Amino acid sequence: MARGEMTEAEKKKKLLSTGNTEIDKKMADGLPVNSLNLIEGANDTGKSVLTQQITWGGLNQGHTFAVYTTENTIKSFLTQMDSLSLDISDHFMWGYLKIYPIHVDGVELTNDLSRNFLQRLIGHMKTCKENVLLIDSFTVFTISASQDDIFKFFAECKGMCDDGKTILITLHQYAFDEDTLIRIRSIADGHIKLRLEQVGDKYVNMMEVSKIRGASKATGNIVSFEVHPGYGLKIIPFSSAQV
Repeated sequence: MARGEMTEAEKKKKLLSTGNTEIDKKMADGLPVNSLNLIEGANDTGKSVLTQQITWGGLNQGHTFAVYTTENTIKSFLTQMDSLSLDISDHFMWGYLKIYPIHVDGVELTNDLSRNFLQRLIGHMKTCKENVLLIDSFTVFTISASQDDIFKFFAECKGMCDDGKTILITLHQYAFDEDTLIRIRSIADGHIKLRLEQVGDKYVNMMEVSKIRGASKATGNIVSFEVHPGYGLKIIPFSSAQV
């Protein structure tokens, strides 16, 4: 091996794995560490399951995680992952995983309140010692937020990545106008789009890896997958999805 060339083990440390070789291959072997990543899709397209798969894989690699969830309580998050055979209860018990539920049901989000939420969220993220930060879902913070507040938040996230954090953010397209989405995507290092596509008389989950900055392998992969209780995400051949 030439001097200065990385070993396979060193290369793996620079990637955040899902823990599933088949899925990693579709994501250019994993998400680069110290990167800002968007996971975008409508309801029920698999955003939360994908981030939970990444959380499981990353924890088993030795990464530490802080998860901000507007979708779950601590108990339901751990239970949901266990139901997919992605048990991370030991990691949680030993403090390698922190879960922060955020619930705004019944709160009327004004522009000022949304700005305050975003400022408090980024402020808390900056205090985290964990090296991977996950927000699922970002949408609730942006319902009444201005473009400037949203862009400022993402700029702050990018600065944190430059300082050594890896950040994953899920969002719904419906919450943003097209100009805002284009600018957010341009800021991000990684961009994965999820959607449901009708094939015959059923709907199939589709994942498009639009961009992974610095990837050593080609991106642009579009793959179909299923969510299996007791297994997690499973890539399926599109030909099988069409049957």
